[in-house]
Amino acid sequence: MKPESHITFNLDRDLEFVQAMITRMGGLVEAAILDAARALETRDDELADAVRKGDRAIDALEEQINAASARLIALHAPAAADLRTVLTAIKIAAALERCGDYAKNLAKRSTALANMPAVENSAGLIRRMAKAVQLQLKNVLDAYVKDDADLAEQVRQQDHDIDQMYNSLFREFLTHMTEDPRNISTCLHLHFIAKNIERMGDHATGIAEQVIYLTTGSLPDDDRPKADNTSIASGTAE
Repeated sequence: MKPESHITFNLDRDLEFVQAMITRMGGLVEAAILDAARALETRDDELADAVRKGDRAIDALEEQINAASARLIALHAPAAADLRTVLTAIKIAAALERCGDYAKNLAKRSTALANMPAVENSAGLIRRMAKAVQLQLKNVLDAYVKDDADLAEQVRQQDHDIDQMYNSLFREFLTHMTEDPRNISTCLHLHFIAKNIERMGDHATGIAEQVIYLTTGSLPDDDRPKADNTSIASGTAE
């Protein structure tokens, strides 16, 4: 084997290793989102606690991806498309880590809500929104693995649907608070949960844009679709 071929083989192997870690990290984040929503709906404090603790594994994978990417750049000095692949992986890992933080935040608020009166239909609607975002992440990670810009663009366009779901929940929570002031504390927690899920959708959309950049060499030149028309202060990861 020629030295150049050996270097190329090692570069390809290291790139595949980083991609595999991205896929694994994405799977953990998807599971955390669904588990946090289920913990809220079933008031399962043990499951919520497992989501909070599981965030450590997500954080550790981001650190490993960053370390592997830095090592890859130092050893192989990748150029053009290969360098774009490495930089994209770093950005995707950062977005997934933020989604993991939001899932952990959901689990924290689920524990607080377990001791509050339930608001009719709210947990089921939250779960539906969480499932939609989880599917966004699944599809965009499939697009990443397959270098599928069209699928990534489909995910990008779905951000509008997530925003519409958030807007509907926002209006529902306002109605519950107006009808019965005793619902205010519960609905404020639920609003922050819904906003955190909406933010996860934003990160999935950001990953889609990175996949489009990776496969085509350029970012989308149009504004991403948004439909969030609420004005309450947004939730942030704790």
